[in-house]
Amino acid sequence: MVDPLKVRLDNLRKFSDSAKRRANLYSEITGFDDKHTVRSLGALRKASAPGKKLQKVGFLMLWIPEPTGITCAIGGPLIVAGRYLDKKYNGSTLHDVGHQTKSNISSIRDFKNSVL
Repeated sequence: MVDPLKVRLDNLRKFSDSAKRRANLYSEITGFDDKHTVRSLGALRKASAPGKKLQKVGFLMLWIPEPTGITCAIGGPLIVAGRYLDKKYNGSTLHDVGHQTKSNISSIRDFKNSVL
């Protein structure tokens, strides 16, 4: 008979070892002195969202009171362009990719369990 506490302890040890290896890998990777590599890794951690910025500027221009109405004419297209950029260029990071992968694995596991 397998002791469930020992199984749980083994799983926790595996998770701990995996987390340590991942942390060491990330710290070693960020130690590179190459500016291009550092910039690329920074983009993986924190992605820019140009679409959101354009939308914010568009909404600000739309709500600024101005007698000529030029800002209203510019604000609408900025909002539309921002929405297009949000659809075209996603701002996903490594964190988002990890969550999506975990979600896919759990849905595959649920499907597998329902079939078997």
